[in-house]
Amino acid sequence: MKYYHVPEGFKWGVATAANQIEGAWNEDGKGISIADCERYDPEKARAGYKSANSMTSSEIKRAMADKDSKRWGKRHGVDFYHQYPEDIKKLAATGINTFRTSIAWSRIFPNGDDIKPNEKGLEFYDKLFDELHRYNIEPIVTLSHYEMPLNLVLNYDAWYDLRVREFFIKFAKIVIDHFHGKVKYWIPINEIDSILRHPFSSAGLIRDRFLNENFEKGHLSSNAQSVCSSCCNNKIHS
Repeated sequence: MKYYHVPEGFKWGVATAANQIEGAWNEDGKGISIADCERYDPEKARAGYKSANSMTSSEIKRAMADKDSKRWGKRHGVDFYHQYPEDIKKLAATGINTFRTSIAWSRIFPNGDDIKPNEKGLEFYDKLFDELHRYNIEPIVTLSHYEMPLNLVLNYDAWYDLRVREFFIKFAKIVIDHFHGKVKYWIPINEIDSILRHPFSSAGLIRDRFLNENFEKGHLSSNAQSVCSSCCNNKIHS
């Protein structure tokens, strides 16, 4: 029997995203995001994947009116925001050496168009990356993983509005500069092609705002994300 020998320095790791695990959806200055509006609906889930990942204006209003977190899975996650030291300790015990997560855009810029970043948000990720390095775990960080600030959806039509492209580039440059000494590996945008599968989660596109513009909205939103990804790559390599 032949065995595959893993090369020295191979990255063994796990992957997640801020909206999946952090919780603390309205703490320390974080703004409401796309993910905070997504509630599990068994009826929609049975209707198919695309149905479960679309959103209407009325559904967003319902989400904004409900300040609870129990019915909204991504609002509480696994409470990683408060439990990360113990969680990372347990991960380290498995022998991994990398951890992929994301920086929640709405934790750094609560509304997306803010002038200055939220210092409490930066502080959290500083402590998180320090804790990972304490266990010799390399962070791999995604900049956009279904966490757009909701304000950019409601008042700018998300990635469909080219102004949002500039807001994201500003966010990306600030976090890359701030964490460049702690993060070597960056992923600009998670699954750009997922706009076709779940336009709200991926691009912040509200179904009833674009009833007759499906192709155009997807094309322009994907193009905006691609341009941002290129700008991020240039920034990272500089």
